[in-house]
Amino acid sequence: MHETPPPPSDSAASDAIPSPTEWQAWLNEQGPKLLLFARQQTRSHEDAQDVFQDAMIKLIGKIENHEFIGGPDAWPPYLYTTIRRLSIDLSRRDDRRKRREDRVGVDTGESQQAAFHPWFESESSDDETRDQLEEKLKQLPEKFAEVIVMKIWGDRTFAEIGEILGISQNTAASRYRYGLESLKKSLGGARRRGDLSI
Repeated sequence: MHETPPPPSDSAASDAIPSPTEWQAWLNEQGPKLLLFARQQTRSHEDAQDVFQDAMIKLIGKIENHEFIGGPDAWPPYLYTTIRRLSIDLSRRDDRRKRREDRVGVDTGESQQAAFHPWFESESSDDETRDQLEEKLKQLPEKFAEVIVMKIWGDRTFAEIGEILGISQNTAASRYRYGLESLKKSLGGARRRGDLSI
């Protein structure tokens, strides 16, 4: 289990740096949303935690060095963008490593699937329903799933999502609509087969 990144140090105190209490409150509110996005971008829960922590460390470094422009409202867009970039870099490194291992015939043990960690951590959620919903969301094309995650669980606007992903606001909205429609059809099929009890 990874530790929560430390708050910015007092030695770098300025108006833009929150107190440890304020920092913890912000992290408690925004952390789960950002970690969920990291989970959607990476191949395992552990990778998501690593990417999330690396992104937080980058943000803290920028704040402490007075290189970050904007206050707490500007942190989530920066972190979504950083998480996405770090996830892409990690995936490329993993792919290169896997190709090298395959060439030399190394058994990496990756045939066993990593344990799936739930995205929807509600006591009231039916486990089977939640599992089905998570699986269907994972099956969506990434360009749709990432917009849905940022919009619904990340509380981002289409303008913010567009900026993070380097697309127009209208494209972000379209991907959201198409993604939800696809998810609805997929879940409808699961209900008809009796796989989903909602």
